[in-house]
Amino acid sequence: MGGRKPALEENDLMTRRYLAIDPGAGGALALFSASGDLVRVVDMPTITVKEAGKNRRHINTSHLARLIEDDSPCHIFIEKVGARPGEGTVSSFSFGRAFGVLEGIAASRAIPTSFILPRLWKRGTQTPADKNGARQRACQLFPSHAASFARVKDDGRAEAALLGFYGLHTHQVVPCHEVSL
Repeated sequence: MGGRKPALEENDLMTRRYLAIDPGAGGALALFSASGDLVRVVDMPTITVKEAGKNRRHINTSHLARLIEDDSPCHIFIEKVGARPGEGTVSSFSFGRAFGVLEGIAASRAIPTSFILPRLWKRGTQTPADKNGARQRACQLFPSHAASFARVKDDGRAEAALLGFYGLHTHQVVPCHEVSL
């Protein structure tokens, strides 16, 4: 007993999960198993809000927080995004707000988080810059989930899955059982 760490239970390995998130209202969440298998990919939960006479999609923060809590990831990969040239101020603010919400949820649950630049994961996964290229590459890497990337609007799903693939293969992720608070 003296000072020996208990062996990692096989059940612990089976429940360890990693989450990759493409932020924004058109983004998605990709959940990976401890072995790096894609478990599932879901669209970012959103609500439609009327602002200044226009319908705008916003992240449904309570639903997102619940999804993250239910998945219980031991590490989260979030695409590190910034303002894009030519993007309007409302759009930029909304995107920044989404990024902050994700960072806040992870921090409030003490989940270790890595922020990955799009150019890094795209280069690392050999993903073309265009959205259709991301869907195509995701179908190649995750053929059993190809139906999840079939529609044009599934580019957020593809990008979340590719981000997670890159993160798991390039980052030194601390296993869940070794994280102590």
